[in-house]
Amino acid sequence: MKICIINGPNLQLLGKRETAIYGKSSLNDLKNTLIEKSKTHNKNINLDFFQSNHEGEIVDKLAEIFNKKYDGIIINPAAFTHTSVAVYDALKAVDIPAVEVHLSNIHNREEFRKRSLTAGACKGQICGFGVKGYELALEALLEII
Repeated sequence: MKICIINGPNLQLLGKRETAIYGKSSLNDLKNTLIEKSKTHNKNINLDFFQSNHEGEIVDKLAEIFNKKYDGIIINPAAFTHTSVAVYDALKAVDIPAVEVHLSNIHNREEFRKRSLTAGACKGQICGFGVKGYELALEALLEII
């Protein structure tokens, strides 16, 4: 089973940037947590991690996921959540189960962050639970798949 974890802009700064909002775990810590979590299942789970600050690279990665026959996607589009019709369209086009994740509760933040353009192309959205949200997304995807 192949699952891709996609992280958008500024997430390479996790653990250093606005830790009161995003926590102290780094992107590498997140990766290690998900790898360990995937080992607790009696399934052969391959996780592929991708981070980009560029919208087009995320759209290209989604097309690559479609062509390489992935089973699921965990995506934190970050700022593109609120602005990117292109990421929404790419998620719809690949037609692979996806779960949107946000470390913070986007519904409890600035007004412009409360609307997600991309969530409508996903099976569901998990927000506000920090790194644990990614673990919950993995559990949800395994149930869906």
